[in-house]
This record gives sequence, C-alpha cells and structure tokens, in this order.
Amino acid sequence: MASAIDEGDMKTNPGRFFEDYRLGEVIAHAVPRTLSGGERALYHALYPARHALYSSDEFARASGLAAAPMDDLIAFHTVFGKTVPDISLNAVANLGYAEGRWLRPVWPGDTLMSKSEIIGLKENSNGKSGVVWLRTRGLNQRGEAVLDYVRWVMVLKRDISRPAPEPVVPTLAASVAAADLVVPAGLDFSRYDRGLAGEPHLWEDYAVGEKIDHVDGVTVEESEHMLATRLWQNTAKVHFDATNRADGRRLIYGGHVISLARALSFNGLANAQMIVALNAGAHANPCFAGDTVRAWSEVLDKAETAAPGVGALRLRLVAVRHGAAEFALRGDDGKYLPEVLLDLDYWALMPCGA
Repeated sequence: MASAIDEGDMKTNPGRFFEDYRLGEVIAHAVPRTLSGGERALYHALYPARHALYSSDEFARASGLAAAPMDDLIAFHTVFGKTVPDISLNAVANLGYAEGRWLRPVWPGDTLMSKSEIIGLKENSNGKSGVVWLRTRGLNQRGEAVLDYVRWVMVLKRDISRPAPEPVVPTLAASVAAADLVVPAGLDFSRYDRGLAGEPHLWEDYAVGEKIDHVDGVTVEESEHMLATRLWQNTAKVHFDATNRADGRRLIYGGHVISLARALSFNGLANAQMIVALNAGAHANPCFAGDTVRAWSEVLDKAETAAPGVGALRLRLVAVRHGAAEFALRGDDGKYLPEVLLDLDYWALMPCGA
C-alpha cells in the first residue's frame, strides 16, 4: 500500500486556472438539472419578478402557449451555473456577455445541461491572471438547444511563471440582428390583456432614445444572494468564502444583479414579457450586501416580428447602487461611474397594437 497520495491522485477539484484552458476545447459540464415549479417559486420570492406570462398559465394560454414557461433568466442562471465548476472557481470576475439567444422556452419538468467551447484566451499584463472567452449552449433532455451565449471571465493563474499562450480575442457581433430573434412557436399577443399584465403601454408607445426610471429599489441581503447563488448551483468561491477576497467581503453573483434589475424594470416595462436575446453586457462595478439596487432603461431599437401582435424592443438596462437613477453611465474619462453595477443590452418581446 502506498504511504502517500500524490498530486495526480487528488479526489477533490481545486478548479481550473488560466493556463489549464486550450483554444477550441469543448467542455461538457456535469450535473444536469431538472427544473420544476419550485425553482419558479423561489425565483419569484428572491426577486420582485411578476411578468404575467411567467406567473399565470391562463395568461400564457391566452398568448398562444401551452402554459407559463419558466422565466427566461431561470434558464440562463441554470445553464450558467453548470459552467462554474469548470470555468469560474478561480475567477476574479465575470466580465461580459455577447451573442446570446433564447432559442426555445423551458418548461417545468425540463432537464438542462450545458456545453462550452473555449473561443479566446489572453493573459493580462500583470501576468497573474488572464481572460477566457467561451461560448456556452444550454440543452434540454431531447438535446435541443434552449440558450446560446458568449461570456468572458477573468481567471487566476496557478503559476505566474508559466508562459502566456498566443493571445486570441474573438470577434463578436455588437448585437443580435432582429431577423435572428427566435419567437416561440405559437406566441400570439393579438388578444393580450393589458389590464391583467399590469400596464397599458404597447410596443408603439415606446420611442428609440426614450429613458425610463424604474423608480423602485431593492437592498441586497447577504443571506438572500447566497441562497440565490446556491439555487443555481453556482459554486464560485468569491460568492461564499469571505476569506477569498482581501477585503473580506463576498462578491454578489452578477446574475443576481441582472435578475434584480430585470424585475425592477417591471415598473415601466411590464409588457416586455420575454427576453429573446442578450446583445452585450458588463458588470461595471462589484456589488456587495447592503447595496441598494435601482434601475433605469433606454430604448435602443425597435423591430417588428412575424408573430401576430408581437413586437421586439431592444433595451439597455442599467443597474446602479443607492441613489436615484439619473441616467448617467460613464464619466468624462469614458469609464463607468462607480455607482453603475450593470450595463445590459437585450431584446424583449412585447404586444403591439393591431
């Protein structure tokens, strides 16, 4: 019997470091996840989420769907969470998103898994970390793609003496073209009930360049953000281990801020029912427990769709900490202002008039 276990026999997973990734590598992420009404209930408890299409089977049936699908961001968080043990355990920060598309609804009872391909690598100038770009696809139990997106994340190096790989930075589209948006089969807003949805405003009531202050705020609680991150099986150390950062604070999962801001946007965008694309996104500054999150939106573009009564609205969603939203994003130096937490560019489907 061997007297010691060498490093090659380790049973635990210390996580990958920057030098462990290879361009073109495809990673099938472990632990598929079956979703149910339990995830929906917890999601609606953790965030002030109340879009009618995801809250009521009857409202969804009147909109041409078989029942209320799972919230789009439940699908996103679940698919994202699967990638964390292989990508983000030793991450410094999740940096951004691009080319995201929701390809079909996720229903209670669906089982999701994730696969990722490494499409870019670039070591940082300090030699202590590097940026990894990956394209992730979420698949259901039939092997059908439900979600596809690119993200990039800063990951620590294990050995700073290791030579840097040849840098490869992928070229990404600035936005998803309106023609490439996937409208769920059967979706029909021609009999849309604005009273039940909560607001009267239709697609044609919004103008490109319009800005909307969503008014309300939510203070982030330590216990709630950790519960939410565990719900998505996101095991990144920075979210749970207070010793992982020099300041002794747990970093709030960026997806938690996305869901808070999206839920807050109901006040002014209650009829922006379905997220169908993620054009770009940046976690501009870290969020910590005790921060009060507020949000504002800007209408960036509009497009018609072939579905009856359905229009598409391209929106910039900005989350800020503490003070009232003042529609400010960057300073004179071009950098994000310190109170800006999130800058998200997405397409949503909403009813339009006859």
